[in-house]
Amino acid sequence: MSGSGRPAAGRAPGLRGRLRRLRPRTRPRYKGPSFNRLVPNILTMLGLCAGLSAIRVALDAQWEKAAALIVVAGAIDGLDGRLARMLKGTSRFGAEFDSLSDFLCFGVAPALVLYMWTLHEARGIGFAPCLLFAVCSALRLARFNAALVDPPATPLAEPAPKPTYAQNFFTGVPAPAGAGLALFPLFATLTFSGWDLPGLAAVTRHPLLSGVLLVVVGGLMVSTLPAWSFKNFKIRADYVLPLLLGVGAYVAVLLTEPWAALTAAGLLYVAMLFFSARSYRRLKREAEAMLEPVVVSSQEEQAGG
Repeated sequence: MSGSGRPAAGRAPGLRGRLRRLRPRTRPRYKGPSFNRLVPNILTMLGLCAGLSAIRVALDAQWEKAAALIVVAGAIDGLDGRLARMLKGTSRFGAEFDSLSDFLCFGVAPALVLYMWTLHEARGIGFAPCLLFAVCSALRLARFNAALVDPPATPLAEPAPKPTYAQNFFTGVPAPAGAGLALFPLFATLTFSGWDLPGLAAVTRHPLLSGVLLVVVGGLMVSTLPAWSFKNFKIRADYVLPLLLGVGAYVAVLLTEPWAALTAAGLLYVAMLFFSARSYRRLKREAEAMLEPVVVSSQEEQAGG
């Protein structure tokens, strides 16, 4: 210290250095998507793992686990897309990843499970329906992806843009629903086996039923049959309470008799296809009736001019 009692000038930088160390450090900013945007892709990956695991357990003849894993993959597929839209995490990568996962979980896995379960008894011909089902699943997903990229230049793509009345409909049966319908014989056999009805279980396990169902469901997936998507489906106010009661009753049955509930869900979905097609035709007629006066009036104006 100097004679005046002040610190030496040479020690001032040391004090400033100590003060600098006491300041809170700012975190570095990293470039990249937030974790919330990755959650839908993580769900898609979990669904893919469930589909692969279904094939794995089917190799050990664990049919209940295989069917349950495919159902889990379907539930995940119903959540990841909606979650991506909610979190604003939709991307081209996510759409492609979801399509590849859908092909394996709902095109390859159900066909292989059914082949190892019953269709192998029909020898080589038993693999033909499995092959056809997987091809139809791939064609459906390819058609959907082609419509997203360049609808006018792809003849196999769905017509775009869709009219307003068609926004709530899929073109053809979606892949998860197709997988559920294809597994209907397995669900029914597990149900009848649990109810100690071996005769009915033997009927539903016959290779002919599974083979015919695979061909029919594959055709429905690549068809132009309109099927409700339930994305923007609105419920009348007086139907809300009965709907909630019905869902609660179905969940109760699902927890106590899961295979019977899944079997009933397949039958209900088939019946729903009829009503969805009828609803689509009605909405189309109403839309065309609203446009017809406009077309007629424009033609009259041109004739008068």
